[in-house]
Amino acid sequence: MDPEAPSSHFSNCTHCGFCLAVCPTYKLTGDENNSPRGRLRLWSEEAAGRLPRDKWTDFYTEECVGCLACETACPATVPYGQIFERIRHDHVTTGRSHPGPVLRLAAALVTAPFWFNLALLPARLLRRCGLAWPPLLFPGRPPLLQSSAAYAAELMRLRNPTGPRVALLTGCLMEAMFREINFATIRVLIENNVRVVIPEHQGCCGAFQEHTGLGDAAALGARNRKAFGSVEVDAIVCNSSGCGYALGKSLAPDRPVRDVLAFLGDLGPVRRQREPTDATRVYVDLPCHLVHGQKSPGIPAAVLDATGYRWELAPNARDCCGSGGVYNLQKPENARAILAGKAAFLNEAEGAPVVLATSNHVCMMQWNSAGKSGLVKRPYEVRHVIQLLDPGECFGRGSGPA
Repeated sequence: MDPEAPSSHFSNCTHCGFCLAVCPTYKLTGDENNSPRGRLRLWSEEAAGRLPRDKWTDFYTEECVGCLACETACPATVPYGQIFERIRHDHVTTGRSHPGPVLRLAAALVTAPFWFNLALLPARLLRRCGLAWPPLLFPGRPPLLQSSAAYAAELMRLRNPTGPRVALLTGCLMEAMFREINFATIRVLIENNVRVVIPEHQGCCGAFQEHTGLGDAAALGARNRKAFGSVEVDAIVCNSSGCGYALGKSLAPDRPVRDVLAFLGDLGPVRRQREPTDATRVYVDLPCHLVHGQKSPGIPAAVLDATGYRWELAPNARDCCGSGGVYNLQKPENARAILAGKAAFLNEAEGAPVVLATSNHVCMMQWNSAGKSGLVKRPYEVRHVIQLLDPGECFGRGSGPA
């Protein structure tokens, strides 16, 4: 057990059971050990020396999605996420958990943005050509060579906004694979008279290291504190809830990080005008690291109204979709079972086209897989909410089965 693990927090758990109703793995299995209070008991007993290290503690630790819904439900405010991250890291460093070679390579590459962007250039090309066949890769047309920083500087010169100044986290996977979302974010911010700065030398937020237990998240945090601490801005914003949660922990308490949609909600974004005959229906899912990690009430209604589309929250919108950072790669069967219950409504949902919108690119990947894996048998679109505010956005490249 990690000697720095906050074992004193184990005693905060009163075993009330409120976490059981929101835990995706407990709902799948009905196994008490596969719940937050069950895992806390195993870790506590092991930390106290009353339970030896065994394969079952390792198994139940790896079963956790890390969705943090238990933190929202917990009346005793047990910092489950903080405990879980440290124990997961300890299990990896001591050889109790063994992330695969692909994840180990990715953990190394995300710390070197140039090489990560270069390594994923072929994948960007495949997506741009409409040849993205893996189930998790949703359709899109990412720019191949121009960076988000270069694009922001170019658009700033052309439009010359005069409003508040923000620093944008471009992210590692977002920039390397789904760069079109960054470009859309920059366009929407500048259209709303916001000045956009992309700090130099920023890096991975550390979420990947937290999800896998690999690498040094603290070193990445220090790098971003230096990068974002050197710019004078009115706000630091992020267009991925998972990245925003991780960056927020790194920069706290001096430099609070805001979800870009919440920031736009305060401004009152420019409203898109749609034809009255547009039959598009948008169903909004709320990422776990937005509502449970950042403790946000959700995506502002003012932002969703500004898309100009008819929208409503998806059923069980506050429940985990099963993505869990890399959980859908490490535990694909569990992730698919978690998604199945959430995605079933899309088979009967009204709209032409139907759009599933969220604010986290990893959640978008998971939702796209619902069609590719046969959970959803009709065409639908997967979009980031910021793309629905983008005047250049269009539909018609369905995310459902071919």
